[in-house]
Amino acid sequence: MYTTPFLVAILISLINGIFSKSVELTFELPDSAMECFYQDIEQNTSASLEYQVITGGQYDVDVKIEGPNKQIIYQQQKMQYDSHQFTAQHTGVYKVCFSNEFSTFSHKLVYMELNVGPEEPLPGIGDHATVMTQLETSAEEIHSALNKIIDHQTHHRLREAQGRKRAEDLNERVNYWSMGETLAIVCVAFAQIMILKNFFSDRPTQYTKM
Repeated sequence: MYTTPFLVAILISLINGIFSKSVELTFELPDSAMECFYQDIEQNTSASLEYQVITGGQYDVDVKIEGPNKQIIYQQQKMQYDSHQFTAQHTGVYKVCFSNEFSTFSHKLVYMELNVGPEEPLPGIGDHATVMTQLETSAEEIHSALNKIIDHQTHHRLREAQGRKRAEDLNERVNYWSMGETLAIVCVAFAQIMILKNFFSDRPTQYTKM
């Protein structure tokens, strides 16, 4: 009975998600390096930052949010993951920096999501003075459920990528350890063979002439 309205609501929700004020990306952070991202935010606009180190080293990174007046809004050191919400006190360009300068060898793979401002309402909803229809209510519920599903999928992909990387690192260490043990066993076996051969080898007997 509600098949067509539900499909329309899902389509509207997906289109709205494309034009939402959200930045979501995964980037590589080399060792001894810093990456900064810039976002223009209006005064009294709420914003939120969420990040997580997926791979590399001890899975930690330094994070800083800096306002247009050089004020430090948020700063953490050697964090694996965290989220922070703030309200812009001034209009201007805000800077989000991720630093791996404390690491000499480890490259990091970092995920970040920056949301600015309230979520835009679905097109056509709230344009009239009457209460929402059943279709509009269903569209709002589907939109909210889809956003939750997207969040769960994102976190699941991050955990899966992090777990896979750790498993690959563990497998690499096990392989190296196995190769070392094999080499040690071969060396010990060769040494034992040489020792036994030395025990059973014939040595000429020297006689002293009187």
